[in-house]
Amino acid sequence: MSRRLDSVDALRGLTVAAMLLVNNPGDWGHVYAPLEHSAWHGCTPTDLIFPFFLFIVGVSCALSLVPRVEAGAAPGPLRAGVIKRSLRIIGLGLVLHLLAWWLMQRPEFRVLGVLQRIGLCFAFTGLVALQLQQRGQWVLLFALLLGYGALLQGDATVEKLSSLAQRIDTAVLGRFAYEWDAKSGIAFDPEGLLSTLGAMSTCLLGLLCGDFLRRGQGALLAAAGMGAAVLGLLWSEWLPVNKQLWTPTFVLWTGGLAALALAAAHWLVDVRGAPAFGRAFGINAIAVYSGAWTATVFLEGFDWMAPLYARGFGWLQGLIGPHGQSLAFAVCFVLAFGLLARWMQQRGLVIKL
Repeated sequence: MSRRLDSVDALRGLTVAAMLLVNNPGDWGHVYAPLEHSAWHGCTPTDLIFPFFLFIVGVSCALSLVPRVEAGAAPGPLRAGVIKRSLRIIGLGLVLHLLAWWLMQRPEFRVLGVLQRIGLCFAFTGLVALQLQQRGQWVLLFALLLGYGALLQGDATVEKLSSLAQRIDTAVLGRFAYEWDAKSGIAFDPEGLLSTLGAMSTCLLGLLCGDFLRRGQGALLAAAGMGAAVLGLLWSEWLPVNKQLWTPTFVLWTGGLAALALAAAHWLVDVRGAPAFGRAFGINAIAVYSGAWTATVFLEGFDWMAPLYARGFGWLQGLIGPHGQSLAFAVCFVLAFGLLARWMQQRGLVIKL
């Protein structure tokens, strides 16, 4: 029978809260360095957020799908359910991008994005969970990491311009990528096509680590996390840790840290009975993320953001400086959606795609 663990919901929820915090500063010109992504190579605390979420997607597959397979459920309906849900997530991502393109008057429509990547990774990992035994899953993970690593290390450069990922995004996505230079015809997308191989690896690692959690093997989960993180650091001597390329070293480093965080959350919440902080965000993760995106688009699209920030938070600048003022806005944004998530939780409202 499938299980729902408070620790997983809590860690997912804290990850979503962190997403809202870094995505909604009051002033993009005054953001504390840890709350920004790496310019290219490297890994900041902000760079951990998305891989943590994808890792938890894999863990959730281990907790929800694998027990049904072991109980003898027919695979056909399970496969159909995975595909339908992934399509709904991708469709929602496209709708949100359409809303941003329309209200914020963006010059081009972006095809790929965060929810689209989540949907693709969920479909891949869910089907793997249904079709392959655990040994086959490990083999597939190593094949993905080594194969993708060979593609990157065999190419002429892992810098943004002229990298294999950039060339593929330019050829396939063009003006529909996140970054598009009309003069040069160069495109790049941090959720682009080639780097999706790395993101799928993160989700698959979560599936495998989720099996340790499902079996109550917390020590093995922590050991796997430590081993993955160390291996990622060692490999980074030859292949940099890079979120936008989602390099195999990035997979191992961030996936290892996610496994350690999950092991700690499991021990604290499920074993020791500590409060599951963030669970309200976690049980409505996609709904909260989508609601925050929509709110931001409306605030920006109707030019309400700047007056709100100036009038509501301008008095803080003299007290805590422009960086503190920007952070205060982001914290209040998270708290507002935290209250909404808590209200939904108290009334048993869970929105599932």
